[in-house]
Amino acid sequence: MVPTTLASDSIESSFRAALQERLGRNLYEQVAAAHVAILGLGGLGSHAAMNLARNGVGALTLIDFDRVEMSNLHRQQYRLCDLGRYKSDALSEMIRTFNPLVTLHPYAVRLTPDKTISYVAEVDIILECFDDAEEKAWLVRTVRRHFPKKPLITASGMAGLNSANLIHTRQVSHNFYLCGDEVSDVEQEGALICPRVAVCAGHQALLALRLIAGLEESK
Repeated sequence: MVPTTLASDSIESSFRAALQERLGRNLYEQVAAAHVAILGLGGLGSHAAMNLARNGVGALTLIDFDRVEMSNLHRQQYRLCDLGRYKSDALSEMIRTFNPLVTLHPYAVRLTPDKTISYVAEVDIILECFDDAEEKAWLVRTVRRHFPKKPLITASGMAGLNSANLIHTRQVSHNFYLCGDEVSDVEQEGALICPRVAVCAGHQALLALRLIAGLEESK
């Protein structure tokens, strides 16, 4: 919990100062002005959201229709006390325990192509963190068609106990990126292991920060 001896404005000021010290003023201002959407809040999305929130991203749109289940706890950011809660609400609550500045937009909705258009219209960067291959496919089609100027960071291939060094970030085309080893899936590998999923989520979050900072990934 936040120390009760500190007033809210003092906490915000201290947190802002700490971020500026660690990131540098220029990068902090860029990150604080950014709005990132994370679509899917499972193993990828929950880790990516925590990474971006800890590094001072100013606004996060967090979307997932699902509730926290026991089977989620081995690889996702959720806790026993979150069981049965919407992932969007539970994740927002956790982020609030360490970042008093971020603006959060949590939505417990099942996305469709039409709904996606309205939910991501105002964001700067989109992270695709779905589990289902068909959902990944229609999301890519929808975003690339309606928002070709928005960077879209997708993920594919993070299952099993293969080396984390096989996970990479690749620019597929303009404003379209893919993180993962592009090969391994849970049906083939038999398991989703937290460290490897988190590595892939870290690639997504780091790329988002690089894009916010104006650094471009090579093709």
